[in-house]
Amino acid sequence: MSTLINDLALGLSVAASVGGLLYCFLGVFLGTVIGVLPGIGIMATLAMLMPITYHIDPNYALIMLGGIYYGASYGGSTASILMNLPGTATSAVTGLDGYPMAQQGRAGQALFMTAIASFVGSLFGVLLLVTLSVPLSRVALKFGPQEYVALMALGLIAASVIGSGRTVRSLASVSLGLALGLIGLDLNSGVARFTFGQTVLFDGLPLVAVAIGLFGLPEIIANAGRTTTPKVNQDKIRLRDMLPTRSDWRRSGMPMVRGSGIGAFFGALPGTGGLVATFVSYAVEARCSRHPEEFGKGAIEGVVAPEAANNAAVQAAFIPTLSLGIPGDPVMAIMLGVMMVHGILPGPDVIQTSPDLFWGLIVSFVIGNLMLLVLNLPLVGLWVRMLRIPYTLLFPVIVALTCIGIYSVNYQVTDVFVLLAFGFLGLGMKALRFEVAPLLLGFVLGPMIEEYFRRALIVSGGDMMSFLDRPIAGTITVITGALLVWALANAAWKQLRPRNRRSSNA
Repeated sequence: MSTLINDLALGLSVAASVGGLLYCFLGVFLGTVIGVLPGIGIMATLAMLMPITYHIDPNYALIMLGGIYYGASYGGSTASILMNLPGTATSAVTGLDGYPMAQQGRAGQALFMTAIASFVGSLFGVLLLVTLSVPLSRVALKFGPQEYVALMALGLIAASVIGSGRTVRSLASVSLGLALGLIGLDLNSGVARFTFGQTVLFDGLPLVAVAIGLFGLPEIIANAGRTTTPKVNQDKIRLRDMLPTRSDWRRSGMPMVRGSGIGAFFGALPGTGGLVATFVSYAVEARCSRHPEEFGKGAIEGVVAPEAANNAAVQAAFIPTLSLGIPGDPVMAIMLGVMMVHGILPGPDVIQTSPDLFWGLIVSFVIGNLMLLVLNLPLVGLWVRMLRIPYTLLFPVIVALTCIGIYSVNYQVTDVFVLLAFGFLGLGMKALRFEVAPLLLGFVLGPMIEEYFRRALIVSGGDMMSFLDRPIAGTITVITGALLVWALANAAWKQLRPRNRRSSNA
């Protein structure tokens, strides 16, 4: 216990410093601002703002990125409740009952309870992060290269097949990401691979340009032609109208607790995250509620449960990333990339070698969520006015800042061309209904998998059975294989079922 107190005190000294507070506030504010805008999303937000963090201290860079992440997660619910235009995919569930509440003149209560539920869910996720990260990292210190390869493969497969609905296309995206990760100098021999004689590609494709191209540009282009400005009744969103009734408090208590637990569970698992957690928590509340007929018509439980689940999942997603060095979703992959750019090797050693970074980030979560609570309740009117800005004025500014940010990372014009190339690739993949997120995961994890895979073969003398002989690696490999077989069989069954119905009708 005394060790934990000392660690938290170290984290507080980092997070509560002038720089820590400044960058935490900046991340929370920018995340909320862009998260409020409909159609952009967390990935695009992080990708566009990531270049800023490359020029500051790594402690503050991760604190700022964390603030952007949960700030955007919270900000997405505002547009969802007020106008039924989800700012993020996860906030779409919040709008199922939040928007009907706004139509009933209860937008203030919905926004207030959303802020409270977000704070409760975040605290639950942070508590789980503090509890599990250190023991998990101690176990991970005993891992060999076989275990790391198996874990990364599990993360890739799980992220591709769980919740996507398009298994084969997701696996194709992962494969393309792994192939793109091969570009650059070979780690062992130093031979240039797929660089076409371009020395700027010796270090591989720039992560920032790839991420913004895949997630940022397609969203900007998709919304560029939008000419209509959303309308919302601002008169009913005054601060004194935001106080919930006793019934709201009474009905929200247990849904917040259940949503936080569901979100923390799914957030800690690779490949699931906030989107799955919000849908599951909403379904659970619809089953548990004494008023199931109210769901979809303005039930307060349908607002607080998914919001608590979403924010708990955001915090819990850091558990495998910080303790094992394995991102469970594309957002964590970006966090991992930022750590590597700053020369920090993610994994169990981070807690030992950079305790100020690890504990400073954890304490900043609590401070950042307090900032969110204080910041968002009085500024609802500002978010509403911002939503009225025509997008035709916003998107040229966003594109210009994005290109400047990309160029400022390495000061190479090639990065801007990579951005454009992956922007068109992202557009094409969305048009063909391919999953974009698994590509980024494959791109980030590909070089790491290759490195550990080669190391495992060197240690074992080229024996492939070493991945099954070792108990932990073998168990994870079997689980990965079973998950892959199940996903492919499920996809094949979905394809065959309509044919069987047609043949039986004939």
